[in-house]
Amino acid sequence: MANTSYERVGAAAVLTITRRERRNAVDADTAAELLEAYRRFESDDEARVLVLTGEGPEAFCAGADLKAVAERGAAFVGDDPQVAVDEWLDTVPDGPMGFTRLTSSKPTIAAVSGWCLAGGLELALWCDLRICTSSGRFGYPERRWGVPLIDGGTQRLPLVVGMGRALELILTGRIIDAAEAHAWGLANEVVDEGHHVSRALEIAEALASFPQPTMLSDRAAAIDGAGLSLDEGLALEDRLGRQSVITGVLGAARFAEGEGRGGQGAGA
Repeated sequence: MANTSYERVGAAAVLTITRRERRNAVDADTAAELLEAYRRFESDDEARVLVLTGEGPEAFCAGADLKAVAERGAAFVGDDPQVAVDEWLDTVPDGPMGFTRLTSSKPTIAAVSGWCLAGGLELALWCDLRICTSSGRFGYPERRWGVPLIDGGTQRLPLVVGMGRALELILTGRIIDAAEAHAWGLANEVVDEGHHVSRALEIAEALASFPQPTMLSDRAAAIDGAGLSLDEGLALEDRLGRQSVITGVLGAARFAEGEGRGGQGAGA
């Protein structure tokens, strides 16, 4: 993998975009590598959490490589450029940034330092949690060039921060800093510079230590239930919960015997 690296660290898989000279922007080759790494993570039962990050402190990911997009754009000039666009997008059904139209079966954490923009923000939003340093900067500056959001940005951001704030970023292209991102709930934690990956790994190990059937069932109910009516969501929760309730019964027995009291093991 020339543009990414994949490493197992304990119970986590760490996927790093390694195009530091391009602020970890994603071109077609990088997107293909990201998809390959995602499939590797999904197929590894011992990798319980994916940590997604970018090489260096300057950028998590600055989005799609616009230079590469511009070069490809030459093919869109013709009698019917929309046909060329459609043919190109049909070659990346899982998302131009790699895997943004897929849903992981296991928890995912974005470890962000520096620029997290455009498609980079869409990658971070694909993750369940976002840990960033104080240098984190988030936004959709592609608004200035007319580049659309097609890697989930219009759908996931409102779920995380609410429609009003999401539309502010989507419409204006404004870039917010780590403190504002944390206040909005976009960043779950802000950590000291250089500690974003280690903190993400701490959380990953904590998540990996929990009884997996129930945690994964509850995660699936929350993700798949988004957008459903309350009645539909409750029915989904009931159906998924039934499949792991025995884990809860056994856990209740351990609690009765004294395990986990006083908040012990309550998370990272």
